[in-house]
Amino acid sequence: MDAERATTVGDLGERALLARIFTALEGSSRADVGPGDDAAVLAVPGGRVVVSTDTLVHGPDFRLAWSRGYDLGWKAAAVNLADIAAMGAAPTALFVALALPDDTRADVVDDLARGLRDACDALAPGCAVEGGDLTASDTLTIAVTALGVLGDDPPVLRSGARPGDALAVAGTLGAAARGLRILFDRFRDASGTPVAVDDAVLGAAERADLAAQLRPSPPIDLGVMAARAGATAMMDVSDGLLLDATRLADASGVTLDLDPGLDDDALRGGEDHALLAAFPAGTELPPGFRAIGLTRARGEAPVTIAGAPVTGHLGWDPHRDWDAGRG
Repeated sequence: MDAERATTVGDLGERALLARIFTALEGSSRADVGPGDDAAVLAVPGGRVVVSTDTLVHGPDFRLAWSRGYDLGWKAAAVNLADIAAMGAAPTALFVALALPDDTRADVVDDLARGLRDACDALAPGCAVEGGDLTASDTLTIAVTALGVLGDDPPVLRSGARPGDALAVAGTLGAAARGLRILFDRFRDASGTPVAVDDAVLGAAERADLAAQLRPSPPIDLGVMAARAGATAMMDVSDGLLLDATRLADASGVTLDLDPGLDDDALRGGEDHALLAAFPAGTELPPGFRAIGLTRARGEAPVTIAGAPVTGHLGWDPHRDWDAGRG
């Protein structure tokens, strides 16, 4: 390993590490006052700001053996941008707090910052990292706060779906779950410890599924399009379609009846960050959305498939489902 790759955050200290991060982010700020001061200053059109936060923790959310720094930065941006899009808002800024073990290689942090920048540029042009925080920890943790603006459009809430609405989804369903299964099935040693991913042993479809898990690309621009098309309710599908549909159904006081034909990965797999939306009956769905069911008056079950109540495991619950012993 060359000297540059051997340098750790403990070797550098906070000041030098911040300088490296600012270099990686250079030129991306859109704020009146960007990274480097006590707080950022942003011009906010419309006067209404949408705010969300999400945290990725080594262990339940990612493994360093499987994710490069660039992947981590990209994913940390993408999952937060999806929450803003699900409100029908346009993302404008991210604020990123990093808790880093002292032995973390500095070039991993450089790559993480570049992944954050590139994900913003690709998924939400005009959005950028505008500040954050650094601290030390035994566990690598990435906490992101995302801001977005609504302009003249009202927010699209989980609670607005009405009986008779059409259900639609934009983005992929099931690919991230298949990617995670590839990691656990193919890239652990005999003791169960994660090992580095070797793309050369994967087929094209497997590589696509792995990318959906490690570097998701949610349809961020379609959130605003859905709002303008009259979406009555919308949310980011992060924990599995069935679980998140249950949340939307409970918030709206309706039953969501899904069409048959979706496989178990699409129904119960998480982390695709697709957009699930309800539209008034007869609405022409925006490009990128596809119909997957109907909204009905509330019955005994919040979610049904072809009228049959859904039972059993619905999706990802970190407090119930994460098993540290699995690597």
